[in-house]
Amino acid sequence: MSEQGDEEREFDLRWADQAEHKEPSARARMLAARWKENPPDPAPFRADPGPVEPRRSSWVSTALVLGCVAAVILLLGYIQTRSPY
Repeated sequence: MSEQGDEEREFDLRWADQAEHKEPSARARMLAARWKENPPDPAPFRADPGPVEPRRSSWVSTALVLGCVAAVILLLGYIQTRSPY
């Protein structure tokens, strides 16, 4: 028995696409078997959005960050002035 070259043994996608019967994936078979006995309830394409919380404006966030930075700077300055050299 002669060995075929790599080019001849290479899987050809066109050949696979032209197959008469394509076996479903394991997940598709599992879901089909499960849904045969207990079909799923209809569900909307997207879930209803939850309640929307109001967003903080950008200037409030900026003020909050700058306030924290200023507090840290003041705290470090206070600690440095209180420590003996």
